[in-house]
Amino acid sequence: MLDPQAQALLHVLLAKGIPPIHTVTPREARDSYRLRRALTQPDPPPVHVLREHLVPRGQEKLKVREYRPSGVAPGPHLPALVYLHGGGWTIGDLDTHDVLCRTLCNGARCVVLSVDYRLAPEVAFPGAYEDTVAAFQWAAENCDRLGIDGRRIAIGGDSAGGNLAAAACLGLLGESMQPVFQLLIYPATDQRAAAPSHQSNGQGYLLTRDSILWFRRQYLPKEVDYLDWRASPLLANSLVGLPPALVLTAGFDPLRDEGLQYADALSSAGVLAEYVCFERQIHGFISMGRVVREANTAVDLCAAALRRAFA
Repeated sequence: MLDPQAQALLHVLLAKGIPPIHTVTPREARDSYRLRRALTQPDPPPVHVLREHLVPRGQEKLKVREYRPSGVAPGPHLPALVYLHGGGWTIGDLDTHDVLCRTLCNGARCVVLSVDYRLAPEVAFPGAYEDTVAAFQWAAENCDRLGIDGRRIAIGGDSAGGNLAAAACLGLLGESMQPVFQLLIYPATDQRAAAPSHQSNGQGYLLTRDSILWFRRQYLPKEVDYLDWRASPLLANSLVGLPPALVLTAGFDPLRDEGLQYADALSSAGVLAEYVCFERQIHGFISMGRVVREANTAVDLCAAALRRAFA
């Protein structure tokens, strides 16, 4: 059964006549996503420190927003979470996920480094993946300046951000500094989009199959790239040696089965992986705590998993 609060939200969005993602331009989709967050997100909780950094990326600079938790005794080396926002690699930004990052920061008692990776279609695959790896490496190389513990840096994200976090863990295998944990919130893990939930949940639950294919066209204009592990972590030759993971999914999400398949593949590879499905929820629910109470439960669960990993 769909959560009544999620069902009520779907009715409100339908009544407002918000056009489906796949019928608008990327710019229009970004504007709509920013406006919609005010309807669903809780008020932003205060954090002790909020500041932004510019990370060199060739001729450009990558923006990273740093959050330091409230109520934590001052110390030079807190654990950290490098966070990648969702939005189909095409929409979303530091502000759309500001409340979630603040809440995870305080709940997990860690520094959160939110990454403003380059968006498609302006920068197609593998641009966002490369930015993710660069952001993690920058954090690891600047531990003292950032006041974080280089042995306790996790990586995570939701939806497209979960995809980027999972792929970055693969790309960082064998490096001297690797993530200690991966937090994967309803991640996209297989760009072939053939899992059964793409059909059973493909219409009527906010994220539709048509929208998924639209996002994929923006980020992956070349079909050959669907099979690249940097786009489809589930298709990697091996997952052995990856960091422990929490994979969280939603029961009425087209991406549900991809998350389950990835959690199972991690476990089969000997990786310590926990899997939790919020059976009554829709894609994107974790940032909807103003109107969907189970979102707050999910954020608390993620924060607790991070605390355990950092311990």
